[in-house]
Amino acid sequence: MARFEYLEAHTVRQALSMYRRHAPNVRYVAGSTDFLIRSRMGNWNPEYVVNIQHIPALQRTSFSRRNGLRLGALTTVQTLQDHESVQTHYPALAAAAASFAGVQVRNLATVGGNICNASPAGDTLPALLAFNAQCLSTGPEQGEQRSTALDEFFTGPGRTVLEPGELLTEIRLPRPEPNTGSLYIKHSPRGAMDIATVGVASAVTLAADRRTCKDVRIGLGAVAPTPIRAYAAEGILRGNEITPESLAACAEEARNTASPIDDVRGSAVYRKEIVGVLTLRTLERAVEMARDGTMAFETQRRLAVQAAF
Repeated sequence: MARFEYLEAHTVRQALSMYRRHAPNVRYVAGSTDFLIRSRMGNWNPEYVVNIQHIPALQRTSFSRRNGLRLGALTTVQTLQDHESVQTHYPALAAAAASFAGVQVRNLATVGGNICNASPAGDTLPALLAFNAQCLSTGPEQGEQRSTALDEFFTGPGRTVLEPGELLTEIRLPRPEPNTGSLYIKHSPRGAMDIATVGVASAVTLAADRRTCKDVRIGLGAVAPTPIRAYAAEGILRGNEITPESLAACAEEARNTASPIDDVRGSAVYRKEIVGVLTLRTLERAVEMARDGTMAFETQRRLAVQAAF
């Protein structure tokens, strides 16, 4: 692990100033759950490390009926799991957080870090995609701000649209419409303590008749170079009556959307099959929730992680 100079910022402006002063070999860190691993592997070798963990403006989490959910980039994964509004209105996201590593890591890891690391297997990312997350970031020059849809944020494994020195500050999720249900399921050999072999999140909104799909969003993780939306699969359900046949067709199209690789956690063929299985399960549960009301979070938590079967 290479030596570096440690700096600590207490405001966004201060963090950006530190970057400008020491650019270009600077890296922001917060929970640092990935930084130490990648530094020891030689993947990250910054000369300066700017700790942003103590910036209060990045730690705020709020929900309102008008604005939906606003997550400061330093919101911990444990906060996502425990937050009442997340459990009530974004249960797939709470379930994804519950499937994330162990409690010690969840109390350090941040949602902003999970996004910026841009791992194809990031646990929170399929659920954030299923809720149309928007990423707000601030650049180092004059503090300019911009908003980027999460499904446009990733450019490859470990790569994002962020410019050098640009800092992710907030993640915004619109409030789900009435009659919406959602679920995330992670499949991995060792459950929550392992990286996902496949992760699927589905959010379904029903029309007033409770039979027609008004909207649907499906996020897939660990089955492509980046987390992805299964847009073609969504088109099969959106605006149509929900039947066992349409759900099965949607799941099959999601399976076809996946383009996984072979690795130690599973073959590409196996992963594609699991995508179909988990898409169908998450859709069926999401439709049940949309029709009958929100499923208890403890039930969500138990469903979120499925070990090898």
